[in-house]
Amino acid sequence: MARAEKETRQESELAEKLVHINRVAKVVKGGRRFGFAALVVVGDQKGRVGYGKGKAREVPEAIRKATEAAKKNMIRVPLREGRTLHHDIEGRHGAGKVVIRSAQPGTGIIAGGPMRAVFEALGVQDVVTKSIGSSNPYNMVCGTFDALTQQVSPRMVAAKRSRKVSDIVSRRGERKQVAEAETAEATE
Repeated sequence: MARAEKETRQESELAEKLVHINRVAKVVKGGRRFGFAALVVVGDQKGRVGYGKGKAREVPEAIRKATEAAKKNMIRVPLREGRTLHHDIEGRHGAGKVVIRSAQPGTGIIAGGPMRAVFEALGVQDVVTKSIGSSNPYNMVCGTFDALTQQVSPRMVAAKRSRKVSDIVSRRGERKQVAEAETAEATE
């Protein structure tokens, strides 16, 4: 009973974004039969996001199927300070390529339509993106998810290397001091 309540609470917190609807026609003896394909992005705006595709004769049914598929297909993405990504990444799908860069606070989401929906559902506030090649919404969303699955946090890298997070991420000022000390030693 408690598990069912928890699942319904989590589902109610999810933000759903309809990215694209495609109408297709099948020509039959009596005329045309129309069908609809929907692409939906779902996220909790706290680092989890998923996408799904659904096809049906009616638009609401296609959206419902796509939403269910998106909820099953959710991934967790590590965010820096809960507002941007840890590092720049590239993703590919088909002929579409996307470049995603982390950004300074106050930048906002600089992204095209399908990619913007993914980042809004993910909860990212500052990111700069560029779509290269295909502008097909399916390719752009799949390429974005390909890139997001490559995202790693310093904590994950430290765990993989059996080191401390502080060894992996040094402060910017410390890096500058170390670089200056190395150049001073080289000149002497």
